[in-house]
Amino acid sequence: MDRYAVFGNPIGHSKSPLIHRLFAAQTGQQLTYEALLAPLDDFSGFARTFFQTGKGANVTVPFKEQAYQLADSLSARARRAGAVNTLSKQADGSLLGDNTDGAGLVRDLTLNAGFSLAGKRILLLGAGGAVRGVLALFLAEQPAALVIANRTVEKAEALAQQFADLGPLFASGFDWLDEPVDLIVNGTSASLAGELPPISASLIQPGHTLCYDMMYGKEPTTFCRWASEHGAARALDGLGMLVEQAAEAFFLWRGVRPATAPVLAELRRLLA
Repeated sequence: MDRYAVFGNPIGHSKSPLIHRLFAAQTGQQLTYEALLAPLDDFSGFARTFFQTGKGANVTVPFKEQAYQLADSLSARARRAGAVNTLSKQADGSLLGDNTDGAGLVRDLTLNAGFSLAGKRILLLGAGGAVRGVLALFLAEQPAALVIANRTVEKAEALAQQFADLGPLFASGFDWLDEPVDLIVNGTSASLAGELPPISASLIQPGHTLCYDMMYGKEPTTFCRWASEHGAARALDGLGMLVEQAAEAFFLWRGVRPATAPVLAELRRLLA
């Protein structure tokens, strides 16, 4: 049976084994998938040992940059992101590195939420790996404008310069913005600490603006609660992104795209 895994540290909370088991059952694929705690001091050695028998792996924090260095070849989107969240062993034994995060978020927004990114004014909060991983995919959807806002403006400016060739991209501080936008995506980890990025509620046009938090939990995240309180048309968490990026990895490994709706519904049921 083909062996797959997710590498992370910590990793006990990961929903990936359940997601991929559900995908495998749905599509009739014979495989095993486990969550593996990778050591902080030797990710490369750990991964290479796994791939002596393993066929593919997802990679989560804090190893996405190390997975990028480990890969023998890279997809265009992984190269752009500067990070890898999916490794696939090729026929010659080499490792292909891919990044499915951006594709997962775009599919969740456009297919699951029915929200077109074309011609929209989009605000991305944060300038770390989560935002970097989705920029190219967002710009490919041809928004009217995309603003990266970050506490340290220099980080946002550096990202904007690196991706400027792909579309209209701007950098900002959190407190520089007050004009309403069509979509706000929280790519910071503030929700994990129950905190909010310090942005103005005037960015939300009541009944119109969609707000999306890349984080998720049993209860609505702090960001989603804030968005709802200020009249956002919808406030969505990142569980759909998690399932969609996993489906993208599953497709890369197995050549079949699973249906995500029943898997997402099952995860929502279990979280509730």
